[in-house]
Amino acid sequence: MNFALILFVLLVFSGILWALDHFVASKRRAVGAKSPWWVEYGASFFPVILVVFCLRSFVVEPFKIPSGSMIPTLLVGDFILVNKWTYGIRLPVINKKVIAVNEPRRGDVMVFRFPGDPSLDYIKRVVGLPGDKVEYFDKKLTINGKAMPQQSAGDYLHADRLFYSPRFTEKLGEVEHNIIVENEAPAFVSQITQYPFRENCTYTSRGVSCTVPAGHYFMMGDNRDGSFDSRGWGFVPEENIVGKAFFIWFNFSDLKRIGSFH
Repeated sequence: MNFALILFVLLVFSGILWALDHFVASKRRAVGAKSPWWVEYGASFFPVILVVFCLRSFVVEPFKIPSGSMIPTLLVGDFILVNKWTYGIRLPVINKKVIAVNEPRRGDVMVFRFPGDPSLDYIKRVVGLPGDKVEYFDKKLTINGKAMPQQSAGDYLHADRLFYSPRFTEKLGEVEHNIIVENEAPAFVSQITQYPFRENCTYTSRGVSCTVPAGHYFMMGDNRDGSFDSRGWGFVPEENIVGKAFFIWFNFSDLKRIGSFH
């Protein structure tokens, strides 16, 4: 469901009703006469829809985490806020950038439209920038020939399933974050699709090596063995970017999650 398009249609429809009532119908009605109920209600919703549309399109947009691909940073059921302007001002619905602000950096947690189906929003961490050579062999991340610092951070308890996973602290640029890695899972990429610039990647039994094309980004989940990401479906084009995730504002199962995003 394209909520942005639905909201835009409602905005246009209510705006037309408001304009007709304010500039035309109100001048033709007798003094003290009320406007038809459908005009009154439609026009009264216009300011509310306008505020919601502007906030959601240009400031912040709420999302709910549907999967465990970003564990331990984000859990299923987390409600997060996404900054819509940090990577530039984009026109609503068509998502075209009109004002450049900042570019994504390694380590950012970014929401984007899934290249394989732009009607779906995905969330992953930015690992590779345009021109980077990203290698993930034997579950170790290397960028442009430099191994990303990684150290043990103790086991992570999956409370819903009562089992532990090895947890590590990894540093990408200025961002230090946690990842989990399953020792028993195979090192090779088990699910690979056909995608643009597929020739930029080489797959082996030890993992994958990719050179990120211009205007694209390489994304990975923090749950390294439980994430379907750029290793399997390729690169995220710049025009698919939605915004930068920055805050957990609610979780029905665990109120302590509020504000714990990092």
